[in-house]
Amino acid sequence: MARLVLLGIAGLALAGCTTNMPLSNPGVGFGDYSEYAARQPMATAPTTTLAAPSAVSTGAIGSGDLAAAGIGGAPAPAQAPLAIQSSGISDEQDFEAVSSRESIESDAARMAQAAANYQVIQPTALPDPPASTGPDIVAYALGAPNRLGQAWYSRFIFSGQGRFQRNCARYRSADEAQRDFLARGGPERDPRGIDPDGDGFACGWDPAPFLAAVGRS
Repeated sequence: MARLVLLGIAGLALAGCTTNMPLSNPGVGFGDYSEYAARQPMATAPTTTLAAPSAVSTGAIGSGDLAAAGIGGAPAPAQAPLAIQSSGISDEQDFEAVSSRESIESDAARMAQAAANYQVIQPTALPDPPASTGPDIVAYALGAPNRLGQAWYSRFIFSGQGRFQRNCARYRSADEAQRDFLARGGPERDPRGIDPDGDGFACGWDPAPFLAAVGRS
């Protein structure tokens, strides 16, 4: 019995020492936070009122000024299409141009006329060359040991430039001068003074074209 009394006194002593803990989120003037939140009005988004824009001067050009400048007035009268003058160039490749003036019948008639005018010319034999045309300058060009301007033969030192020009002027071409030069003993001899530099080529005759024809330079 005494033990029970002691236990009861100890329980009362412990109860007196207990500290009351405050409620979680009690709110402001409310029993708890849920009661506080239930009594708050709905949050509303702030609204912004825009003022109407004021009139702004744009500096626009008046209609009178535009009309004076030819802008915004009555549309300009349509111009007539320019006539294209033919320059004389054939329009045979222009289908529309040809079809407007030709037909199948006219085309067939033109082809028949062309066939009637067609002629076949039979080949004929080449005329015989003259018995003698003088020295063969082609063979000489291909066998020459030197090139134009390269001295190869001795010449008379007093053979003047004037004599060279006078005598070369008598020939119709350099080929004719070279043939006559070879016929008169050239290239070793030059009795007419038409090869003063001693290269074996009279009046500036050049063997280069003949050499190029056979692939030589």
